[in-house]
Amino acid sequence: MVSFNKVTRVLAGVAATALLIPLAACGSTGGTAANTADIPAQGTDDGTEITLWTRAPLERQAKNAVEAYNASHKNQVKLEIIPNDDMEGKVGGASQTDSLPDILAGDVVRIPYWASEGIFTDISDQIDGLDNLADLQQGHIDAGTVDSAKYTLPFITDVSVMVWNKDLYEEAGLDPEQGPRSIDEFVEQAKAVAALDKDGVAGSYLAGQSGGALIFDLFPSVWADGESVMNEDGTEATLDNDSMKAVLDAYKELANTDNGLGAGSKEETGATWTAPFANGNIGVMPYPNTSVTSIIEAEAEGGFEVGVTPIPGTQEGKTSTFLGGDAMGISKDCENVAQAWNFLYWLMQSDSQAEVFAANGDTASNIETLKTAYEDADPRVQTINSVIIDGNGQTPKTVACNEAFNAAGSPWQLLVQNAVWGDGDLEADNQAITDILAQ
Repeated sequence: MVSFNKVTRVLAGVAATALLIPLAACGSTGGTAANTADIPAQGTDDGTEITLWTRAPLERQAKNAVEAYNASHKNQVKLEIIPNDDMEGKVGGASQTDSLPDILAGDVVRIPYWASEGIFTDISDQIDGLDNLADLQQGHIDAGTVDSAKYTLPFITDVSVMVWNKDLYEEAGLDPEQGPRSIDEFVEQAKAVAALDKDGVAGSYLAGQSGGALIFDLFPSVWADGESVMNEDGTEATLDNDSMKAVLDAYKELANTDNGLGAGSKEETGATWTAPFANGNIGVMPYPNTSVTSIIEAEAEGGFEVGVTPIPGTQEGKTSTFLGGDAMGISKDCENVAQAWNFLYWLMQSDSQAEVFAANGDTASNIETLKTAYEDADPRVQTINSVIIDGNGQTPKTVACNEAFNAAGSPWQLLVQNAVWGDGDLEADNQAITDILAQ
């Protein structure tokens, strides 16, 4: 396993997903669907139909990519959208019946397990041969790298940012143009909105039953402080630190404040995690950038105005982000590897990234595109891009991410529940995570 706290350049829809069907039948090394040495550098575009699976939370971005490719190529990609909670089971079942799609995209935190179990075809030569490899966010590539063999490239990038409702801030007497610059300011501003005592309105919101959403929300503040969440080998949790304690204490303070955390925070499974803020009922919270675009668009139709800033740590001026989203690879069952590679190659190009992502207000996976294709973009989109360009974000990589963090009832989820709504023992709960990671 590779470092979990390694800085990289890479969930929407990071609701917890349990391992439903084991993938062990696939073996422990990458697939060998074809002799990839014979693939042309740009792949083959000859009118072949290519199948692609992706998760429902990223449907809009995936459709934009597929429609742009299909309009400009002989090959045609057939896209299948899989409900987030069904993805693990569908992939597990298909892997055992040799019926995976040509291209499989999945949550970047799950990719290390899939890659280690032979879900993908080794495309190391093709990835290493990309002229612009250095421009691509490496997190989605690192996630799918096993024993130096590369299996995946970035598909859709999602990052966590802090958002606030400017309308509620103004009502609360806060500066609507200034979001929180530290965890203490986050609590102060959330409590100010809570004090409005408006029906259905709360200071902040937390997906208490979604381990995936919780790592997406809370880990960046720990990283911003220069702390880690795991050791270099990804076999031991290191959450028993002052920064993690400060973040958990902040949410505990809000949980003990009238209207501090939105109703349902303790029970939120992630299925409706982003809805309370999008509906104008939450003051300030960490949020996926892929869900910010629709809020910005809604402003033109009378919606509230949203503010965006990087997620702070306990010290003012220090920020980080969870660099997530979906990586993609060519499956072990693909019989048209050269054609599938043509789609992957095309999407990595700066022109394609500008057309598919920048033009639609979404975040590109190409660093040069982020730097050059957003000059006329909304300043908040530029802020989102900045958290990737500055290199302070991180992406978790461990084959045990699901069991230790994402799955319903995971020790990480219980750690947060205990710390925010109970009498937590951070040392003991951290050890429970280590016990899973060390297996």
